[in-house]
Amino acid sequence: MQNENPKKRILLLNYEFPPLGGGASPVSFELAKRLSETGTFQIDVVTMGYKGLPKFEQVNDCLKIYRVPCLRSKKEICHPWEQLTYLVSAYFKCKQLLRKNTYDVCHCHFIIPTGALALRLKKKFGLQYVITTHGSDVLGYNKRFKRLYPLLISSWKKILDGAEKVLSPSEFLKTEITKIYPQISSKICVIPNGIDTKKFQPQAKKKYIFSSGRLLENKGFQHLIKAVSDQDLGLYEVHIAGDGPMMPVLKELAGHSKTRIIFHGWLDNRGTLYKDILERSAIYVLLSEKESFGMATAEAMSAGCAIITTNTSGAAEMTGDAGILIGPGDTAALSAALHSLVSNEAKLSELQKKAAERVKDFSWDTLLKTYMANI
Repeated sequence: MQNENPKKRILLLNYEFPPLGGGASPVSFELAKRLSETGTFQIDVVTMGYKGLPKFEQVNDCLKIYRVPCLRSKKEICHPWEQLTYLVSAYFKCKQLLRKNTYDVCHCHFIIPTGALALRLKKKFGLQYVITTHGSDVLGYNKRFKRLYPLLISSWKKILDGAEKVLSPSEFLKTEITKIYPQISSKICVIPNGIDTKKFQPQAKKKYIFSSGRLLENKGFQHLIKAVSDQDLGLYEVHIAGDGPMMPVLKELAGHSKTRIIFHGWLDNRGTLYKDILERSAIYVLLSEKESFGMATAEAMSAGCAIITTNTSGAAEMTGDAGILIGPGDTAALSAALHSLVSNEAKLSELQKKAAERVKDFSWDTLLKTYMANI
């Protein structure tokens, strides 16, 4: 007898998938996992292989992960030439899957590079696609790719034109897209990233100021180090989790600091050490020049940290009045904000509580139905 309620079959493309990648990686995993658990979606993921990771993994009956051979030197960052190896390998894996299965839609994370594959599959097999954009895939967003962006504009627009919908995690990122391509505005649907509000819970706080992410210049870790270097924060110490090309520079800066600064290197945000540090931190600082949403900040809010972040990005949109907002690179304002919190327990406690309350607006329970209606 024919199934009266067949599952919607999704081919999910993302070169960044746990344990690889930055903030977009766990978001794509959580969304896929939660959609698969509704019983109405069957999802096949095609992502990058890396060292000892299994080529095939079945998360549950409705979620399968296929990892294809690629060149990739680090878990936390993927260079453009490494992304190209994913596009080639993933195309052949997708071709194989499409011969065996009929998919209703391709859900593609990132306009560039993954959207190029989604567009190719549409032309070759007629498979429609929806794109979720995350930040660095938006032209002009990330200084690291400034030399590449001018070369990509024609392809970038074609990828957007070919999509059924473009999902953006913030109004901020939608604005960044429409600055370059106003005509695409009607296709963009803003849906904030979801967060598991049970994953991180407030614990007894220690005098920790925590910051995490890829150690890149635009992430602003250097401003945090400069802000704490010349002032007495008492027993407070700074903890930084992440790795990247700025590590030597940051360690050099930290060597002159009055405040103790501890570098933990790259930590899996699903691991016990990351969880323990975050949940016990009193203050969380994210100083990115641009942030499409601020997933790490949302997790810090859930962990009951007082938030200091920049006023120019999606992180500010998400934080609202539940944190202190400063201009990017404004070391003096950051110094003042930190001093105001470490010297005023009542203000610190108030912001910690406001953050934990506001982040509930971004729980998966609130947002999942919106995603289901748009994929």
